[in-house]
Amino acid sequence: MTQASSEQTTIWLTQDAYDKLHAELDNLRGPVRNEVVARISAARDEGDLKENGGYHAAREEQGKVEGRIRQLEDMLARAQVGETPADDGVVEPGMRVTYRFVGDAEDEVETFLLGAREMEDTTEGLRVYSPQSPLGAAIIGHRSGDTVSYEAPNGRTLEVAIVDAVPYTG
Repeated sequence: MTQASSEQTTIWLTQDAYDKLHAELDNLRGPVRNEVVARISAARDEGDLKENGGYHAAREEQGKVEGRIRQLEDMLARAQVGETPADDGVVEPGMRVTYRFVGDAEDEVETFLLGAREMEDTTEGLRVYSPQSPLGAAIIGHRSGDTVSYEAPNGRTLEVAIVDAVPYTG
């Protein structure tokens, strides 16, 4: 596996975020799954399944639960947990990145964590951008002081200056 494809498949998580996602997975595999199966069984016992709204709703919920279980299993299997990157100013997953748009005032900066978006509720208000996001993908491997262009989702080309990149310590 090449370095670039490794960066795109690895998901950087803090230990706290990993633990929360693992707890969610355990809950979905156990109590939530069992409750949905019980509801499907109870609805089946009511008779005609074609016009049984409770049955169809429970089956739809089962599909959502199973989809989330697969998503969490995949994410946790690819997780790189809590290993803080080197404090060398190079942007990589696990870094707290401060940037500004070229042309903006020097003090008009924004800061985010480059990591898994699922971490957002564990970062005390710090925005989280995925390494696969347009901005995240453009700045990986660059360092403080670099200017980088990338294409925004609306098709516009934006230019940002990386002001700082330091390891996220939670």
